[in-house]
Amino acid sequence: MAMAPPPFDPELAAALAAVAGHVPSTITVEWARRAREQGEYGVRDDEQLRRDGRFTVEERAVPGPPDAPDISLLICRPAGAVGARPVIYHTHGGGMILGDNRVGIIGALDWAQEFAAVVVSVEYRLAPEHPHPAPVEDVYAGYLWTVEHAAELGGDPDRIVIAGASAGGGLTAALALLVRDREAHRPLGQMLLCPMIDDRNDTPSAIQMDGIGVWDRGSNAVGWDALLGAARGGADVSGYAAPARAADLADLPPAFIDVGSAETFRDEAVAYASRIWQAGGVAELHVWPGGFHGFEGFAPQAALSQAARAARLPWLRRLLGE
Repeated sequence: MAMAPPPFDPELAAALAAVAGHVPSTITVEWARRAREQGEYGVRDDEQLRRDGRFTVEERAVPGPPDAPDISLLICRPAGAVGARPVIYHTHGGGMILGDNRVGIIGALDWAQEFAAVVVSVEYRLAPEHPHPAPVEDVYAGYLWTVEHAAELGGDPDRIVIAGASAGGGLTAALALLVRDREAHRPLGQMLLCPMIDDRNDTPSAIQMDGIGVWDRGSNAVGWDALLGAARGGADVSGYAAPARAADLADLPPAFIDVGSAETFRDEAVAYASRIWQAGGVAELHVWPGGFHGFEGFAPQAALSQAARAARLPWLRRLLGE
């Protein structure tokens, strides 16, 4: 029997209708490539990032993974901050096929402004030109550099929070697994916002949202196919590619996970939080009723968007001791 999708929040539904002509429910790699060329997404104006002098902004090329190109880090440091400050290590979204280190940076800067934190946003190679493991290995290399150079940036290597939304949330979850398994320097916490973590694309919420909303089941298939090719959905997909596949979720940093009730990723995000708890870990889970994928970016003034943003600050405050 077909499953009816949950209703969108009325305020968000109006915003979704307004953007329907700009972002199709089901995207293609070709559409993503055109969007890359046009540079439509992300903050291009450094003045906007500086926030009236509150931050200094630089792009820095740092070593990538072995035998791979350098990667670019966007580094925003709080002006005049005293002492070693927290660090937000940010990984952008874009379904593995779109975006750069300026996408999603506004949210990270909001947190940084609240806590006088350093933001380091990593640019990783995109699929399908660069399939797994290129994206996650780039993210890992950027994280190692950030840990090693935190003091130089005015940051505290023992107070690094890794964070990302959508594909960036999935890569952040994968980073936490890699850091644990390679015994690298452990981050203080992981913030996974509407994370893309399960290549199987077969949950009830994925089926419910087929052809509906933003980043529907069809788009999800496109993104995972680009990253994994013929391996997608098979028995041998690594948890470093799709964290929902990881057999062991023990000994991970505390997680903050949020997702909308009316989006493809709802059930995989809820299951991931449940598995962290079952493994004896710590996770805070929020499911926003009537929220579609990325709703706060499309409708930042909506009541639900404001509530979602506000819920993240207490978690960060408890984690950082600020």
